[in-house]
Amino acid sequence: MPEEIFFLFAHEPYFPPHGLREVNCTIVAAATLLHPRVRQPGGARIHRLLHTGPRTHGEIVPLATLTHELDGGAGWAQVGDWEKVVADLLSLTRFGSCDSLGLALPALERALVCSGPHSRVINLDPATGQRETHGPARRAAVLAELTHNLHTAQDGRELWPGTGLLPALPPLAGPRAADGTDEPATVAVAGSRALAGETPRSQGLNARARDAVHGRPG
Repeated sequence: MPEEIFFLFAHEPYFPPHGLREVNCTIVAAATLLHPRVRQPGGARIHRLLHTGPRTHGEIVPLATLTHELDGGAGWAQVGDWEKVVADLLSLTRFGSCDSLGLALPALERALVCSGPHSRVINLDPATGQRETHGPARRAAVLAELTHNLHTAQDGRELWPGTGLLPALPPLAGPRAADGTDEPATVAVAGSRALAGETPRSQGLNARARDAVHGRPG
């Protein structure tokens, strides 16, 4: 099991104290999901998922990657309410109860990390109508850059997950990675908005995800 994994999730943008740019995504140490103020057992189950499959030490795993691995989101019902878990994590970070790295991602990069590993993102230029399609290679490049920035910011220190952490759940019996047969989704990005063209299986989940990001009730 990799010793250190990081969890990336999107949320409603906010301005941090003395910040000049809106934070729209956050990275925390996976162990933060074991914090007693995170909804349980969902947090502990997500923590276990982050350590399941072909992970590497220091890897950043977006929430969208877990959705892909959970059969396009069909498996979240057996894991827990990810929306409430993410809301609790964001609360911890904003009150200084754990370490985190807040990100002000441009629309394209945010759409890439909020989409599955096999998805395509179409960047639309409203002025010219030109389209550029970005796929797994660009998504991997974005995550690689975020990993570099995170490790630079850490400067050899681990992200503090908070105090009073709950015990981790035992590992799953076998890997739970997707077999790659999921139908890829396509996301169109224009300006600061992202519109998802979902597959039927993921349509409902992606709609709930967008509502959570923009602060609308499910």
